[in-house]
Amino acid sequence: MSSALPANLKHDLRTPLNHIIGYCEMALEEAQDLGRAEFVADLQRIHAAGRRLVTVIDDLFDATRQAKGGVEVAVLHHEVRTPLNQIIGYSEMLQEVASDLGHHAAIPDFQKIHHAARQLLDLVFTKFLAATVAATPPAEGATIFLRRDATAERGVGISAVEILLPVEPGAVLVVDDNSTNREMLTRRLERLGHRVSAAEDGSEALEKIRAQAFDLVLLDIQMPVMNGHEVLAQLKADPILRFLPVIVLSASDESESVVRCIQMGAEDHLRKPFDPVLLQARINASLEKKRLRDREASHLRQIEEERRRSDELLHIILPRNVAAELKATQAVVPRRIENVGVLFCDLVGFTAFSDRHPPEEIIGYLQQLVERFEDVAARHGLEKIKTIGDAFMATAGLLEPSESSALNCVRCGLELIAVAKACPPHWQVRVGVHVGPVVAGVVGRKKYQYDVWGDTVNIAARMEQAAPAGAVCVNAEAWRIVNAFCVGHSLGTVAIKGKGEQEIFQVTG
Repeated sequence: MSSALPANLKHDLRTPLNHIIGYCEMALEEAQDLGRAEFVADLQRIHAAGRRLVTVIDDLFDATRQAKGGVEVAVLHHEVRTPLNQIIGYSEMLQEVASDLGHHAAIPDFQKIHHAARQLLDLVFTKFLAATVAATPPAEGATIFLRRDATAERGVGISAVEILLPVEPGAVLVVDDNSTNREMLTRRLERLGHRVSAAEDGSEALEKIRAQAFDLVLLDIQMPVMNGHEVLAQLKADPILRFLPVIVLSASDESESVVRCIQMGAEDHLRKPFDPVLLQARINASLEKKRLRDREASHLRQIEEERRRSDELLHIILPRNVAAELKATQAVVPRRIENVGVLFCDLVGFTAFSDRHPPEEIIGYLQQLVERFEDVAARHGLEKIKTIGDAFMATAGLLEPSESSALNCVRCGLELIAVAKACPPHWQVRVGVHVGPVVAGVVGRKKYQYDVWGDTVNIAARMEQAAPAGAVCVNAEAWRIVNAFCVGHSLGTVAIKGKGEQEIFQVTG
C-alpha cells in the first residue's frame, strides 16, 4: 500500500523528534561535563537513532517520492520502528541506571526523551497509518489494524508492579537480526538477573539451543537466513525441544504472523517497543510455566523411578512371573505342579562357628556364600526359593517345565559343595534332593514370599538331614531317575519321619 502524505504530518512528526534530539544533546553535554561516563554511550546511541529518524522522515516526505505515488506502509517498520524502539529502550534503561546510582537530577531529561519517543510512536501509528489507509483503500477482503500501543500512556503504578511476582532468574536466548535490539534487550534482561545469550538469525539460534540448555527464547519473527516461523517449526518437531517456551517479538502490523506463531506453539508474544513492566511480567510468567512443567516432568520421572525400584524389589522377593501375576491381579493363584526338583543345602557346624565369631564377620561370610549359591543355582536352571537361617532352598521345573529337574538339582548340589569348600572359612555342606509334585503359592499379607509344600519338599529336607558332610543324597526313587547320568552308592536305609525306612544314595559325581 502506498500513498501521498499531508504536508502538516511532517511537522507533527518532527516536533517530538526535535525534542528527542534536543534533550539528548543537553543530557549528553551534562554527562560529559560532570564525568558521568555511564550515561554517555547510551545517550550517543539515542542521538544516532534520532538522527536516523530525521533522515527517514525527510525521505518519506520527499517531493520526488510523493510525485511517484507516496510511500510503502511497510517502510514504517523497516525504517521508522527500529530506531524508535532503540530510543525508547535506552531511555528507559538510562532512567533505571540513574535511579540505581543516585543521579536523580538526570532523570527528568531522560523522562522527556522517553515521553517524546512515545509521543512520536503514537503519531506514527495513528496519523501516519490513518493517512496512508485513507489515501489508498485496502484490497477487498483485507483487514486493517489501526492500534495504539497499549502501554504508550500507562505509567508504572502500583497495579503494574503488583503483577511482578518473584521468579528465579533463568537462561534466556535473545534472537534478533538487529544488533542494537539484541544489545538493548540483553542488557535489560541481565539487569533483571537473567543469564542471556544472543543470536542474530534463526539458524544460529537453533545451533545454540541444541548446544546448551535454555529456559526461554525471545524470538524475532522477521529475520534473514531463517525466520521465526521456521525456527518454531523445527523446535516443535523436536521431541526434546518442543516444550522450550518461546515468546515471539513482533511489530504492530504482524498480527496475522503472531497468530500463526501462537498456533505453532509459541508461549506468548511481545510487541516492539517493549514496556519494561510488561516485558518482565511476560518473561516471569513464561519462566514460571517452564519451571512448573519441569517440576511435573521431574515428579513423573521420580514416580517412574520409584515404580521401577518397586518392581525390582518385588522381583527380588518373588520370581518374575509370580511378581507379574501379583501386580496384575493383586493375588497369586496356588497351583499343583508335577515333576519339580527340590534342593536343600545346609552348612555343617554353622551354629558352633557363630558362637565363636562377631556378627559382622558371620554375616559377611554368609552373604558371600549365598551370593555364590544364587549364581550356581541360576546356572543350573534352578530358582532360589528362600534361605532359612544357614539353609539354602531352590527348585527346578517349578516355574518353567523341565524334563531333567532331578538331574539339574543333583548337578547344582555337587557344585554347591565345591563352591562352599572354596569360600572362606572353607565350609562343608550337606545337600538333599528329591523330585515330585508340589503345591506352590503365596500366603500371608505381610512379608510374604513364594513357597512350596508337599511330600516332595519334606523328603528333600530329610535327605539333606541324613547326608554326610560334603555329600549330595537322594532316595531310591530319585536315584532311579539320575543313576544313568551319575556316579554314586547306597548308604543303606534310614528312618524318614512319616515315611518309614528308606534307602538313600550318595551321589559322588
